Amino acid sequence: MTAKVLIPSGALGITYSKEALKEGLKNKPDIIVIDGGSTDSGPAYLGQGVSKYSRATTKSEWKALMEARASLNIPLVIGSAGTCGTNTSVDWFLKITQEIAKELGQKPKIAILKCSQSKTNIIDAFKKGSLKSLQFAPQISEELINDCTNIVGLAGVEQISKAINTGADIIIAGRSTDASLIASFPIMKGIDKGAAWHAGKIGECGAFCTTKPKTGVVIISFDKLGFIVEPMEKNSYATPDSVAAHMVYENSDPFILREPGGCLNVTEATYKKINKQAVRVEGSKWISDQSYTIKLEGAHIAGYQNLSMVLVRDKNYVENVDQWISQIKEKVEKLVSKTLGLGIKNYSLEFRLVGKNATLGPLERNNTLPCEIGVLGIVTAQNQHNAEEIGKILNPLLLHHSLFEDGELPTFAFPFSPPSFNLGAKYEFCLNHAIKLKDPMEIFQLEEL
Repeated sequence: MTAKVLIPSGALGITYSKEALKEGLKNKPDIIVIDGGSTDSGPAYLGQGVSKYSRATTKSEWKALMEARASLNIPLVIGSAGTCGTNTSVDWFLKITQEIAKELGQKPKIAILKCSQSKTNIIDAFKKGSLKSLQFAPQISEELINDCTNIVGLAGVEQISKAINTGADIIIAGRSTDASLIASFPIMKGIDKGAAWHAGKIGECGAFCTTKPKTGVVIISFDKLGFIVEPMEKNSYATPDSVAAHMVYENSDPFILREPGGCLNVTEATYKKINKQAVRVEGSKWISDQSYTIKLEGAHIAGYQNLSMVLVRDKNYVENVDQWISQIKEKVEKLVSKTLGLGIKNYSLEFRLVGKNATLGPLERNNTLPCEIGVLGIVTAQNQHNAEEIGKILNPLLLHHSLFEDGELPTFAFPFSPPSFNLGAKYEFCLNHAIKLKDPMEIFQLEEL
């Protein structure tokens, strides 16, 4: 029982070393696997059902992988296609694949796994008590589920394996757990589930588990007792620390990883350097659940936004920017109430001070005074008209509001014209729940082309 999985990078669209890819192909992998998406950049992509990455970059990188696949006649798998893994993004990715195939003169067999969920079905599961809130999940209701613009179920090993078992050359999967993409083929070949799932977690971001994460390409080789992680870039190295540390990446527990159908326990795992570049891992365990559940992700429109930005450089205003912002906010609230008839429950006005605490807000502990601050004013309202109106009410105050009652009228710098612009719909994640399934394929659709 052996298997080799080649992972070109942590996500299609963030680039990888072409030389390292060539080196990886020399190792004769059994399958090429890559992740296509993430929730790292927030809920807008799921909300809209679109890709985060450039179509041109996606096509260029995928084309090289399709050529690599054909050179060895092995399967090529992508999960969370089009970033969010909705049916629309899977269809978008399929068109790119078909374009490339025509350009290369290839006629691959393609399987697509669709993961978008019917709101009617999810509401029905909610009513039956088949949904379970994950940690820190928001409160949900029938109305909130119905407001979702997109809902996806995260495919696991069972669904990805079903797609690979079609014998397809290329598998395009919707929203999938990162680790399941790598774990599926080894498990199909009889590799221990603990080793397969652990390798899936370690290799999910390609060379992130090595000393040169930007190179992308790693190969994970499986045998009866465990697996070996090896980067394909010549000057990149896997170390016991770099490999073990990836269990903490996007995971709250360094020893337990929850996945569809069970959890991975690496408490007794060992990490041993076997040569200059590679690390061997043994001792991982998979614990199956009594009932099979998968995670749901859903997003809805929470409002509409307008963004303003002004640059503040005057020393008096930089030193007293919090007071200045407070005064502006108070004036805006009075003007909005008077002119638009809206109370503060009908909208929000948020300021982020770039250069001071835009990232951490009140948690910031660096008190160094910057020479200038970029003030972002973010208006969120129930419709775009009101958001834009409030943004325009904010405009003259950002330009000329004086901190001092008897002081001279200041003028600050707008970096854009117009200085405020509409961001459109603001999306929020609203589903972070698990759904119990009788059959792993119950809410997924597999199509062969």
